[in-house]
Amino acid sequence: MKRVKSYIAFLVAVLLLAGLAFTSTKGLGSDKSGSLDSISLGLDLAGGVSITYEVVGDEAPSAEDMSDTIYKLQQRVDHYSTESQVYQEGSNRINIEIPGVTDANAILEELGQPGNLYFIAQTDSEGNQNYQYNSGFQLDENGNIATDEDGNILMDESGSIGYTLNKTIEELEADGSIVLKGEDVADAQAGYQNSGTANTQEVVIQLEFTENGKQKFAEATKKAFANGESIAIYYDGEFVSVPTVQAEITDGRAVITGETNYEDAANKASIIRIGGLKLQLNELRSNVVGAQLGADAIHTSMIAAIVGFCAIILFMVVMYKLLGVAASIALMFYVGLEIFFLSAFEITLTLPGIAGIILSVGMAVDANVLVFARIREEILGGKDVKSAIKAGYSKALSAILDGNITTLIAAAILGLRGTGTVKGFASTLALGIIVSMFTALFVTRIITNIFYGMGFENSKWYGKAKEVKVFEFTKKRVMFYVISIAVIVIGFATMGINAGRGQGAFNYSLDFVGGTSTSVTFNENWTTEKLDSEVVPKIRELTGVDSVQVQTVKGTNEVIFKTVTLNVDQREAIASMLENDYQVPEANIAAESISSTISNEMRADATSAMIIALVLMLAYIWIRFRDITFGAAAIIALAHDALVVIVCYALTRIQVGGTFIAAILTIIGYSINDTIVTFDRIRENQYGMRHKDEYEQLVNRSISQTLTRSLFTSITTFIMVLVLFIFGVTDIKNFALPLMVGVVAGTYSSIFIASPIWLDIKTKLSKKNK
Repeated sequence: MKRVKSYIAFLVAVLLLAGLAFTSTKGLGSDKSGSLDSISLGLDLAGGVSITYEVVGDEAPSAEDMSDTIYKLQQRVDHYSTESQVYQEGSNRINIEIPGVTDANAILEELGQPGNLYFIAQTDSEGNQNYQYNSGFQLDENGNIATDEDGNILMDESGSIGYTLNKTIEELEADGSIVLKGEDVADAQAGYQNSGTANTQEVVIQLEFTENGKQKFAEATKKAFANGESIAIYYDGEFVSVPTVQAEITDGRAVITGETNYEDAANKASIIRIGGLKLQLNELRSNVVGAQLGADAIHTSMIAAIVGFCAIILFMVVMYKLLGVAASIALMFYVGLEIFFLSAFEITLTLPGIAGIILSVGMAVDANVLVFARIREEILGGKDVKSAIKAGYSKALSAILDGNITTLIAAAILGLRGTGTVKGFASTLALGIIVSMFTALFVTRIITNIFYGMGFENSKWYGKAKEVKVFEFTKKRVMFYVISIAVIVIGFATMGINAGRGQGAFNYSLDFVGGTSTSVTFNENWTTEKLDSEVVPKIRELTGVDSVQVQTVKGTNEVIFKTVTLNVDQREAIASMLENDYQVPEANIAAESISSTISNEMRADATSAMIIALVLMLAYIWIRFRDITFGAAAIIALAHDALVVIVCYALTRIQVGGTFIAAILTIIGYSINDTIVTFDRIRENQYGMRHKDEYEQLVNRSISQTLTRSLFTSITTFIMVLVLFIFGVTDIKNFALPLMVGVVAGTYSSIFIASPIWLDIKTKLSKKNK
């Protein structure tokens, strides 16, 4: 009895902690306090600071220079948030929108004047020092550290330590001490080179200059080398590096040595690259803008999350009894920990970020389902509950780790190589996976053991697996292949027809193709909700566009409407409506063309990141399963699922915007996890094979054994997305629908595509080896 009371006390403590973690998530989109209030929200959910720069000079900049500058600025503002947006407005303006901040002046002060990267000679033509190193100490007349009469070290009045300029930038430019500028840098990368000692390498920064920069650098290094001087790299008020010149460099390539580690070298190289903007920019205006989706989006998302969470708990309890209760308590821990870490790591949460969380919730449930299925199998095999729990966690561990690690590989590469929304998605996905593994493998197990210790030792509380009925899934695999190919072909044919009609293969949003920004200063202050209900429907009716983004400007009556590109008639129709219906003067209406927020370079980064992630996932599966055929089949299944989602966008004409990339990535992460579980069971069952001609029975048995788990995981994930679709605003519905299609496609492919393809590959290889 004493033992039971101890377990009851443990359970009460766990419930209190779970309740505390879960209730701390209140407050998003309301005036209540809670952990969610400290989460940084993106432009689509909370707004932020908008800054407009104008290119200096009378000549219009080239499209190439504008594109290059936008891309480099995007890399730079990622420091504030991975969800920051940089895009072109008109012919010579660049807009920067940074979420989660409200002080435009502070951002401008920190951001500095883009493009100001200087290479400064140590001395001017008369031998005067342009900069010097300040140790922070006072020196006596002999150059030694000065002390007072009590022997205390005297600090320099400035208190600064490090290099400081002796002149202003203007003075340095006037006397010719600035030998190169950022525009002279072609590239900068961190790397390694032989250090001179045997079998060792040192970290370096590798610089490459333009043709003009090559000549300037040759002249500068000739002078510096002759005098034993350095050339400082100076960016926005700080010294990036002050390397001593060790030779005259004439080939336009230089190496900076003495770096402490690769990360520091990479950061410095990034600053040099970003500072090498081709255009000089001046600030034109700055203001604070409101959320693009409005408070309704946050409110409905919260309702959807609560309804979905409750539905999942109900499903788990009904299907898994006491184990379902344990999983539900662990999920409460998961939600609380997820919110806590989102806040602690200052991860900006946007609509794509919500996708990462949804996926990780599904994977958290999936890990529990895997373990529970194993426990029930062990009970069916005759083991007592305690032994079944231990064996269940042990046997499910490899599938859980493999599924999550492959998804983590993708998240890591996307986070390192991606930009913008891709990087934000990767952050929330990686965090969610780590937290979900912790709660599933540790918290749920602790709670399950507490229940057992309280006296719930009878197997009736846990359920018993039924004898598995083996279905002949592979018998009609050709038919399933044909169905998949037909769906994809129909989708691509539709894309071709739409493109031929001039409608475009996809219904691209302004995120991809740019559009028109209409700035309107009303006679009164309008809320986002009122604008969405009154003005936006009229704009849609007049222009025929589906999506209209709305941003309010804090402290003013100005509102910015962003749509796909409007022609002259559409612009005039909007202006006429605003003048007649809302008495807005013509002078208070201005329309400008804006570029896409997802540049070609960002798309290229996302594509390269995806390819690298797929290659690494293939390598991981090859190593873990000791058979490359598993990896090949998994990659084919991933391609299938991604293509099905793409077809969904083409057939439904849902706008392809920033969430498109997130949707594709979400489904890839979900699908690989689903497929790995089936492959893990094939690998396990393969040990009992006697003949190679048993492959077909092996696959059918393995799929049948994991079928319930695949369906249950899909149901729980589908529930989360479905409630988002039911309760969400238009933008969220357009995001949720492809995700639902992707979940169905991922489940279909793991059952009917991935494993049968592995069977075909394996069978053909076996025949060749005979």
